[in-house]
Amino acid sequence: MFKKIAQFFDKLEDRVRARLSHRSILYALIGGTCTVLFWRGIWHSADILMVRGGFWGDFFYEPTSIIWTSVILLMTGLFVSNFIGERIVISGLKREKKVTDKTELEVQEEEIRIKRLEDKMDTLLKEILTIKDDLAKK
Repeated sequence: MFKKIAQFFDKLEDRVRARLSHRSILYALIGGTCTVLFWRGIWHSADILMVRGGFWGDFFYEPTSIIWTSVILLMTGLFVSNFIGERIVISGLKREKKVTDKTELEVQEEEIRIKRLEDKMDTLLKEILTIKDDLAKK
């Protein structure tokens, strides 16, 4: 049952992303609004639990929560990616445009180049395996 629900939402997500990717401002407004409201819900839930006192009060006390969340974010590798984003770091190192600054045509051209490289790698692998087989027969 859970698998069917997950598959449904996975397919729905693919369709929605495909449509919204052509309307980046609308996509940003929807995504930004929902993200803020999601974190607002988390924030207020933490406040409610903190007011109750006891373990949850200590757990969600602001200085304590900064420490444990920072440790978890650093341990999982999400600290940098949440605050900067891996693509921004990589594009800065390569001195290339951010994905959001690229046109759809540039993204498609890049995908074609990557596909060609993958095809060349597959061809090379086949050739290497053929040579290996020939050497093994001798």
